[in-house]
Amino acid sequence: MVTNNGIVYLIALPLIGSLLLLLLGRKADKWGHLLATALSASSFAVGLFQLSEMLSRETENRPVTQKLFNWISVGSFNVDASLLLDQLSICFVLLITGVGTLIHIYSISYMSHDKDRRRFFAYLNLFIAAMLLLVLGDSYLNLYVGWEGVGLASYLLIGFWNQKQAYATASKKAFVMNRIGDMGLSFAIMIAFASLGTVSFSGVKEQAHYASEATMTAIGVALLIAAVGKSAQFPLQAWLGDAMAGPTPVSALIHAATMVTAGVYLIVRSNFVFEAAPTAQLLVLIVGAITLMFGAIVGTAKDDIKKVLAASTMSQIGYMILGAGLGPAGYAFAIMHLLTHGFFKAGMFLGAGSVMHGMNDEVNMRKYGALRKFMPITFITFGLGYLAIIGVPPFAGFYSKDMIIETAFNAGGLKGILLGSTALLGAAITAFYMTRVMILTFTSPKRWDEDQHPHESPILMWAPMAILAIGSVTSGFLLSRGNALKHWLEPLFEEHGEHQELLAPIVVSGLTLLMVAIGVASAVIKYQLSDVDEVAPESVSTFTRFARRDLLQDDINEALFMRPGQAITSALVKIDERVVDGAVRGIGKIAIGSGAQLRKVQTGYVRSYAALILVGAVALIAAIWVVTQ
Repeated sequence: MVTNNGIVYLIALPLIGSLLLLLLGRKADKWGHLLATALSASSFAVGLFQLSEMLSRETENRPVTQKLFNWISVGSFNVDASLLLDQLSICFVLLITGVGTLIHIYSISYMSHDKDRRRFFAYLNLFIAAMLLLVLGDSYLNLYVGWEGVGLASYLLIGFWNQKQAYATASKKAFVMNRIGDMGLSFAIMIAFASLGTVSFSGVKEQAHYASEATMTAIGVALLIAAVGKSAQFPLQAWLGDAMAGPTPVSALIHAATMVTAGVYLIVRSNFVFEAAPTAQLLVLIVGAITLMFGAIVGTAKDDIKKVLAASTMSQIGYMILGAGLGPAGYAFAIMHLLTHGFFKAGMFLGAGSVMHGMNDEVNMRKYGALRKFMPITFITFGLGYLAIIGVPPFAGFYSKDMIIETAFNAGGLKGILLGSTALLGAAITAFYMTRVMILTFTSPKRWDEDQHPHESPILMWAPMAILAIGSVTSGFLLSRGNALKHWLEPLFEEHGEHQELLAPIVVSGLTLLMVAIGVASAVIKYQLSDVDEVAPESVSTFTRFARRDLLQDDINEALFMRPGQAITSALVKIDERVVDGAVRGIGKIAIGSGAQLRKVQTGYVRSYAALILVGAVALIAAIWVVTQ
């Protein structure tokens, strides 16, 4: 393995920016945002340099490491604080720093009137640094540090406007639900340490060939729980919609390009675990299939533009998880969809922020309409992202999503038919709800009040949107041309035999485009060719009511966990008060009562003491007499 001492600069630059802005306080208000953006861009430049260096080496020498220091050394167990930059992590490095820098630039204008802009940029830099540590750590323990750092940064960013109670609650909800998932990663590390004696990626990979299937299944399930929490997958998906409470750039950074993809990274990085644990791998498939449908259905019923995009993110991550669960045949396509999604979803989130900027922070799409005339750049850039996500050729999503659908069908047997059909149906629903967003926002008749004056955003906002739109158009073609990304990642995965072909690629593409056309047509008929109510109608189907309430995810969590948890807590409090505290108080009362009784003996009268001495002496003489008889 080649050693490279420059990897640490990727993390150090944004971390230094975050620390400086937090420590200098108000002194950095005037230039803090510029420093943070420059350091994020510098990290991206370092990433490009590392990529060029990697391309100049032979395939077997492309992964590089850097040891920072010896972290844990106990007996034969050693963990170094080390970084690993290989073909997989460099993809994430460029996505995190590239898209992250564009979001920094966008935020300069978007947050220009916020008195705490400097602190906001400090949190952005902290998030970038933590996410980079997550994908560059060479062991599960190093990854865990970045994993928790991302959780902290996301909590700070989602609750940035915590003076609003709803926003503070949303940040706590995201934090708590992520902690539930994080327990999975903790258990995986502990099981690996206890059973395999190592927590490094290379060590676990080596031991996986000798460990029992039960051990690897336990590690795999624990890792899946972690991925489910961080990537907002079923059944820990309830936090994602509420997390839209933060500033819109936060939504683009956390929920489109980086944090929610960490679960996909964890599963793909741990491919050797799931290859050795078929049961855990099957669970990955089930989670991905359920979530891609769950998010798509929720997206059809939301009127808040950001919450529609959040549901869409949940669904698209479901596609990635599904691809990752398909094993070596699907790993590269899961990462490809992750990368293309980073472009078009970040672009659409920033586009949503642009719409809100021009509409006095209004998020209800039923109060939009005809904005294409007033916000032409936002309309075009958002529209290109829309074409990418629904999978219209030659836009990015066509290449990445189609490959996941095709690989799902080729999984074979009933499993392949079920997974492929689910993915196809998800594509149709995606086309429906995303077309609904386009119509309600840009092409339907206006429904906003006369006192609103929609206008295009400044260049610092639309320039990043334009760059992301270019990625929405070109990234899929570039990554799939000659199977470029697949060949790039191949050295990290072990292929297992030939893959069967249930449906030819042209057939899958034809079926997918047919389903997309059905979804688009349905939305056009319902929303473009019909009048749109300015207020969501109350008389809707039971299914729509459930979808509006996120398919009752909060109700179910409340019934299964919150209420029973409150009851258990209340019972424990009563036990503590009545049994534990009661016992302590009882002992105290006994001591006080005994003292009060003994106090009566201490009268202070000499005659009483003399009488007691006499009685004692007589009793003692009597006792001696009885014993000696």
